Amino acid sequence: MQKNLIDISQKRHSDDILFSPKNGCLMLVLNFILFFGGLGMAIGFGITHGLQALISIGVICMVISLIFFFGFFTNEPNEAIVVLFYGSYQGTIRENGFFWINPLSNFIRVSLKSRNLDGGVIKVNDKGGCPIEIAIVVVWNVNNAAQAIFDVESYETYLKVNSESAIRHIASSYPYDKHNETEPCLRGLHPEIIDHLIIEMQKKTKDAGIEIVDAKITHLAYSPEISNAMLKRQQAQAIIEARQAIIQGAVGIVRESISSLENMNLRMNDDQKANLVTNLLVVLCSENQVSPVVNTGSSRI
Repeated sequence: MQKNLIDISQKRHSDDILFSPKNGCLMLVLNFILFFGGLGMAIGFGITHGLQALISIGVICMVISLIFFFGFFTNEPNEAIVVLFYGSYQGTIRENGFFWINPLSNFIRVSLKSRNLDGGVIKVNDKGGCPIEIAIVVVWNVNNAAQAIFDVESYETYLKVNSESAIRHIASSYPYDKHNETEPCLRGLHPEIIDHLIIEMQKKTKDAGIEIVDAKITHLAYSPEISNAMLKRQQAQAIIEARQAIIQGAVGIVRESISSLENMNLRMNDDQKANLVTNLLVVLCSENQVSPVVNTGSSRI
């Protein structure tokens, strides 16, 4: 087992070798010259003068010219062509235009354009062990055509499988929701998580000659079996945070009110201050609208 791992780690990766094909327009002119030259040689001289040798040479030239016509091709922008000759890798064509190569060669077209991988929703466990549903979209392209063709069976399937592996690893490394202000979480889509996801996917797909341009989380939710419980927890946490903010604001208002009254030379004893604080906190912290009661004093009959 250890020997197999060492062999895999020392595997030699295929690298693009630039291949320069012949100019298609020039070869087309030469091919027409070869064809019509052979035609003229066979008919104009061979048949007219009865020379079998010229007829044979002319026919051979025309047959070769017809075979050469299968060597013309065009290469569009952002497209690479991997050239093979009887199973031997000759190189990769990245130039754009009209070209000619040996018609006995075999070539495989590989698109270098940026493409999207819309990953499906998968169920994973976050750092805390909570089951969640997550999906990503990946922007990628092929930057090494030879690796994409020779080093993996199907680079698109290879990318899909490894993207799922990467998102599982990332999801298990971070919590769904933050437990403190400094900790990155999946729900917040922290830049650190996105960078970690891109780096993880690039490490897993570099053997296929694939470059990861960008990755985004498109779906994130708790699994249905715990979604109701987690929703109640989030609601309770939101209520607690709101209450804390209200109380902190109310305490500040009460402090400023007492300080303003003292600055107006309105002296109050401790019981009066306590009564004022109680009334203000009730008014400011109550969920329902408070109906004030005005004390008009007392009279003796």
